[in-house]
Amino acid sequence: MHRRFLATAASILAVIIVLGLLWPPLWWLLLVAVPLVGIGVYDMLQSRHSLRRNFPLLARGRWVMERMRPYIRQYLLESDTDGRPISRMFRSVVYQRSKRQSETVPYGTCVDTYRLGYEWLGQSMAAIDVSEIDPDLRVTVGGPQCRQPYSASVLNISAMSYGSLSPAAILALNRGARLGGFSHNTGEGGLSPHHLEHGGDLVWQIGTGYFGCRDDQGRFCPTTFREKARLPAVKMIELKISQGAKPGHGGILPAEKNTPEIAAIRDVPSGTRIESPPAHSAFDSPQGLIDFIEELRELSDGKPVGIKLAIGRKSEFLAIGKAMVERGIYPDFITVDGGEGGTGAAPIEYANSVGMPLREALAFVDDSLTGFGIRQHIRVIASGKIFTGFHLVKNLALGADLCNSARGMMLALGCVQSLTCNTNRCPTGVATQNPDLYRGLVVPDKAERVCHFHQGTLAATAELLSSAGLRHPEELNRTHLYRRVSPESICRYDEIFPYVKKGCFLGDDPPERYALELSEARADNFLPETCLTEIRESQQPVERS
Repeated sequence: MHRRFLATAASILAVIIVLGLLWPPLWWLLLVAVPLVGIGVYDMLQSRHSLRRNFPLLARGRWVMERMRPYIRQYLLESDTDGRPISRMFRSVVYQRSKRQSETVPYGTCVDTYRLGYEWLGQSMAAIDVSEIDPDLRVTVGGPQCRQPYSASVLNISAMSYGSLSPAAILALNRGARLGGFSHNTGEGGLSPHHLEHGGDLVWQIGTGYFGCRDDQGRFCPTTFREKARLPAVKMIELKISQGAKPGHGGILPAEKNTPEIAAIRDVPSGTRIESPPAHSAFDSPQGLIDFIEELRELSDGKPVGIKLAIGRKSEFLAIGKAMVERGIYPDFITVDGGEGGTGAAPIEYANSVGMPLREALAFVDDSLTGFGIRQHIRVIASGKIFTGFHLVKNLALGADLCNSARGMMLALGCVQSLTCNTNRCPTGVATQNPDLYRGLVVPDKAERVCHFHQGTLAATAELLSSAGLRHPEELNRTHLYRRVSPESICRYDEIFPYVKKGCFLGDDPPERYALELSEARADNFLPETCLTEIRESQQPVERS
């Protein structure tokens, strides 16, 4: 685009000069054209704004609208009908926080506190000063079978692959993670040199395609996995079962994004559309999954290994719990991805109508692990639409130990939600493999913004904790949050999501709301017992008279 701007500017100036020779009064147009060209050249050379680097002069229209934000913000918040204005508010918070601009607003809340679903934190009359809280807010990840536990921040970068994101975006995210002392999830696209260049802590995600650790047939390769898993920058291993944006559907990399470099990292042909299989080939049962987790832990020399999934059928997750208890083997963490999770490309039916929402999924996973008596061995990570400190507080209160953010980190990078992620034409250079576009993303500047967003959100979380009289996120529980369930009624989270007793799933009298799925769950098969019975009956020969 910058080359096109220079060519267009030169052409316009040439036309003005030629016409000026024919009719001298037209020389006055140079008083307008020359300053505009100068502003465009300055936009190309500055390093703070990707849009202005990629679209000189034209992109300034966005900043005109940004300056109008205080005047239109009230209208946007008061017009809360389908959630989009609130989404704009979160986007505004991320932009301001990443740029270290003022986040305060006048006149108090503009949100309708009487709308159904409105949620809030119950502050304490015994509130403490925020200085009494460790601003680092860290949690140790690593169960009894882990030999290299990892001290993780309560907020980290969620899974986004190199391929879906540009090399500049990956570099900026990882540098930001190193500056802020938090982790960066690689996504299922493999471990690239861009992930390793700045030395930020990495969570290496292994998906159903086993990219970066696969053999010629696309199956898991222990040898290549061992080599990469033992790199010092790799702190944890995450086995992706499914993702919230399209659970039960493999990941998609459009052909135009599959460059030779990306193809080499993923061990696939370049220039082709890459679709991950919907399920793993390394195991086919809950017991097989648990054994595979143990294999990955040994191959990585005892680093924390966990799974990521969106909850579908409850009986399947309970089957995994039964397999854990039978084998005595536990993942070090479980990342719960809500059905509202984001992605660069997903069929609309999956994005809108498949997978359990994060809040319900979190409570279910926490209850399940508690019911099996193994909650103390496993950390729970929440992922899905996390932008603010209050989002962290809600998820931590429901049962999460830490949280991952993808969209928040992308907005901190400069994403303007142009909805072109899957077209290779992202104007800010975040989600494209076009060098003319990602050159506009200046890594040092955007890395600092990612770090600022992380620091600001943790600071906001610490302030909320202090208002509730708490000193660490681990002290949060479901009694601290409230939700409006009708125009005249409110409930605490522990009323909406009642706690279960430790070990209650192991006896003969489990809680009624879990009894059916527990009876269906089998440690040796993902399919529930009812489905297996139907399959067996359908395979029986039919007697004919």
